[in-house]
Amino acid sequence: MSVLHDLFDAQLTVFGQHILWREVIGNAFGFASAIGGLRRRVWAWPAGIAGNLLLFTVFFGVAFDNPQAMTLFGQAGRQIFFIVTSIYGWWRWYGVSRGRGSTGPAITPRWATVRERLALAAFWVVAVVVVQQVFVWFGAGWPAPRWYFWCDAWIFVGSMVATYAMARGWNDFWLAWLAVDAVGVPLLIKSHFYPSAVLYVVYGGLVAYGFSVWLRTSRAAVAAPAASTPVTV
Repeated sequence: MSVLHDLFDAQLTVFGQHILWREVIGNAFGFASAIGGLRRRVWAWPAGIAGNLLLFTVFFGVAFDNPQAMTLFGQAGRQIFFIVTSIYGWWRWYGVSRGRGSTGPAITPRWATVRERLALAAFWVVAVVVVQQVFVWFGAGWPAPRWYFWCDAWIFVGSMVATYAMARGWNDFWLAWLAVDAVGVPLLIKSHFYPSAVLYVVYGGLVAYGFSVWLRTSRAAVAAPAASTPVTV
């Protein structure tokens, strides 16, 4: 048990900052999942789940001691949602790929309809207002300013929206991730979660590239609807 405990608490030091290996490895799984999502491969979902489990233990510092001595409830909470949504995405992409009888990309991407997009936007706005107040009631375990709770709620809800949209195969999920990163990177840097902040910056470039790839694929599908009609589950 002591060996497992030592592995769980293993750290490295970068420029005088102590960083858990769990954070590094969890983000590596997250990056692999992003690559799989870009390529529309089913394995992207289980890879993401593995990273989510590790990162939950990093951000929920009140229960799993981290060197930052800080808990980011929004970041921790969204790992739980990621796991739940990833199970749905895994099931959906696997079902669609089996229906096609192909070992290639699992789904054909498309834009969300106007109705779907408005529903997502409305959910995002209302949920941020509600969630930030819930986070205030729980507290942060340190004297956090009010803007911190708004930022954490934005990241939490935006991640929910982006992951659900990815499961549905909508191009819009890439744009939702950019909106999450715009707030997430500064918050992670300020909270000294540097590996996660660096990965979010890298994600920004990957998201831009992934968006262009999915956009080209969806346009090709529209040009050849008989051969590339999206399957809805």
